[in-house]
Formats: sequence, C-alpha cells, structure tokens
Amino acid sequence: MKTKQEVSAIITALKALYPDAQCSLDYGKDYELLFSVRLAAQCTDARVNLVTPALFARYPTLEAFAEADVDEVGQYIHSCGFWRAKARDIVASARMLREAFGGRVPDTMEQLLRLPGVGRKTANLVLGDIYGQEGYVCDTHCIRITGRLGLTDGSKDPLKVERQLRQCIPPEESNNFCHRMVLHGRAVCTARSPRCGECTLRPYCDFGQGAEN
Repeated sequence: MKTKQEVSAIITALKALYPDAQCSLDYGKDYELLFSVRLAAQCTDARVNLVTPALFARYPTLEAFAEADVDEVGQYIHSCGFWRAKARDIVASARMLREAFGGRVPDTMEQLLRLPGVGRKTANLVLGDIYGQEGYVCDTHCIRITGRLGLTDGSKDPLKVERQLRQCIPPEESNNFCHRMVLHGRAVCTARSPRCGECTLRPYCDFGQGAEN
C-alpha cells in the first residue's frame, strides 16, 4: 500500500493531468443525473448523452416521468441496452421521489439505496456531484487503476475497493479523484493496452514499472 506522501503525489499528478475533472454525463436537474447514471449501466456515457436530450424533452419534469408509460420511456432509451429494466427503474424512481421524498433527490446513502436501480456507485456519484459530499465512485476504471497503483489490494469487489479508498483518499478529494480515474482509464491506463510508457503515474505504479512499453 502507498504512503501518505505517495498518495498525495498521485492526487497532485492527477490534478495536473485533468484539472477540470467532472462527470461526463450531461444533465441539468438533479434527478436527471440519477436517471442518466441508471442508463449508463453497461452502456457508454457518450451513448447516454445522445439519448437523454430527447428523453428529457419528452418528460421535462419529475412529474412527467412519474406519470410516464414505461414502454414509451423504453422506446427513447432502447439503444442504451437493457431498456426494459432501465425504463421500469426510472419511472419507479420518479414515483418514489415524488411520493416518499417530496420530489427531491435524497442526500444520504441510506435513502438513495431505497430507489429502484440505485446501487452504491450511483449513490456515491449523486452525493459527490450534487451535494458535494464524499463520494467514492468505484467503477471499472477506478477499480482497475487503483489496484495497479497499489492504493488497494487489487480487489475487484466495488465495496471492498470503496472501503480501502476511504482509508487513503481524503473525503474532500474523493469525488474528483474518482472522476480523474475514469478520465485516466479512458485516455491512458486502459484495460487491455495501457500506455505505461507515457503515463505520468508510472513512478508510483508497480504494474507500469514492470511493463516494457
């Protein structure tokens, strides 16, 4: 595992590489982020961003989503994959937000996890991006890269990774740190062919130091 000094150096290097780290999903309202993250499951953010403008135009309010026909919602999100389950979750979540939370996206992990289709990754993203709370979003990029860097023990279990990151990444850095992991995972530290030779984080990475490129 890394020392505090090494962790600090990694955070500093990531900030220099990706100074404007933010969620890559496009949204204007809090609940739109919630729904967009659900659509992004096993789908790219780029595809979701192509789909949501028409979806949000058709259902411009939370009330419209709550009263929506699930099959019609499915037609708008069909290209995101698993559209039946996603449409059901979106409409059910809208109804729960209206009826149980006064039309407001909850600001606690416990309450967010009550919403259909919402897991810890989604909840952490909402807490971080909407409410500025600590949020360790352990997606595949974050899990892969933090394991390679030795910030975690290499576990692939999102909850275990989240717990380990809480031990080394300061809460105030958590949200942007995870966004930067995503950006770095897409640009440099890819799953199949990481470009270790051009990686700024290589000095801190056992995986990169052992690579030939």
